[in-house]
Amino acid sequence: MSVPLVPLADYVVIEQEKAQTRTASGLYLPEKAAEKPKVAKVLAVGENVKTVKIGDKVVYGGYTNTEVKIGDVEYILVKEENLYAKVK
Repeated sequence: MSVPLVPLADYVVIEQEKAQTRTASGLYLPEKAAEKPKVAKVLAVGENVKTVKIGDKVVYGGYTNTEVKIGDVEYILVKEENLYAKVK
């Protein structure tokens, strides 16, 4: 997958996983009730990023993330310090 963004310095481009549309018991959730997961796939990394690589799944947070929509795809730019864990 070619990413149309090239992150600078310690920024990472991630794509958020899709929200669950059903509960564990099988009930359907309306779109507004579905909680957005804070797990994402790393699509590109800046030159100063040391802890993650393209293809890693990460848990992220922070209030300074930047969401960018290009075409039909929503990307999130996040600083490396706002990545909390890798998902195995």
